[in-house]
Amino acid sequence: PYIYILIMASAGNSWTPTQNKRFEKALAVYDKDTPDRWHNVAKAVDGNKSAEEVKRHYDILIQDLHHIESGQVPIPNYGMVRSPSSC
Repeated sequence: PYIYILIMASAGNSWTPTQNKRFEKALAVYDKDTPDRWHNVAKAVDGNKSAEEVKRHYDILIQDLHHIESGQVPIPNYGMVRSPSSC
């Protein structure tokens, strides 16, 4: 959820949660060695995104991950999470 917010803020265009989930799954299927990777990912997302939009979305994701991993984005403190069985 946190990375999704960063992507949405950076991208300036609209990606639904469903499109983002399809995008994530497609990245797992179509790796960097797949011919026409971005066209395949675009089709898997929903067919309404171009290969260029999908590639830009990926580039923003990688940039956001680099910021998180380098400590430039603070990890949110959600407090202690309790399981339903402990309630």
